[in-house]
Amino acid sequence: MAGFPFSREDLERLTEWDTPTICNALEIVVPERRAVGFTTAPLVAADPALPPIVGLARTGTLRAKEPPRGRVAERAAWYEYVAAEDFPTIAVLQDLDDTPGFGAFWGEVNSTVHLALGVRGAVTNGSFRDLGALAPGFQILGGQIGPSHAHVHIVDFGGPVNVAGMNAAHDDVIHADRHGAVVIPAEVVRRLPEAVALLTRREKIILEMSARPDFSPALLREAFKRAADIH
Repeated sequence: MAGFPFSREDLERLTEWDTPTICNALEIVVPERRAVGFTTAPLVAADPALPPIVGLARTGTLRAKEPPRGRVAERAAWYEYVAAEDFPTIAVLQDLDDTPGFGAFWGEVNSTVHLALGVRGAVTNGSFRDLGALAPGFQILGGQIGPSHAHVHIVDFGGPVNVAGMNAAHDDVIHADRHGAVVIPAEVVRRLPEAVALLTRREKIILEMSARPDFSPALLREAFKRAADIH
């Protein structure tokens, strides 16, 4: 696990919080990324009840509308690429078709194979299918649901991609749940739990004040002031 400023346990701990909470924490530790690094287009969660997933990005591009033109990536090579070693992985696949989601890469077989390889889930602007038959516990955030895989094929993998507005590169730390996904800079992974604790303390004051029967704009102003004084 050399080369990463975090451990597998550090990544696992981040699954305790949903993706909006992680985004809030990132606003504290890396405020310059407040408006970058997360999905901005709606995605459909295969199973909204699943907990958040965290892993290293394994990136790729695909097409499905037409048969492959020229050289394409070997499917077996893609599987070798995404397989988890020291850390769990998340597949981040950009559909390049002018109609993203025309054909589904993700379904019963690919979700099962990827899960067995240590992949926690997938984030894609493409489609997925086989609802009810997907591998249990494998989360997919996709652009849509569709019935056919059409001519789906991996074009290339390992390079930078943009999925639903989120730029991602190989080995980026990805946090995702039913709300969407966000890239976590590697150097701040270990700082996020402390930032979440700070946010929780601040929000507790506002939430408790809002629950008072005599709640008023004046009390809300007081709560905001008290929350801002917490560091």
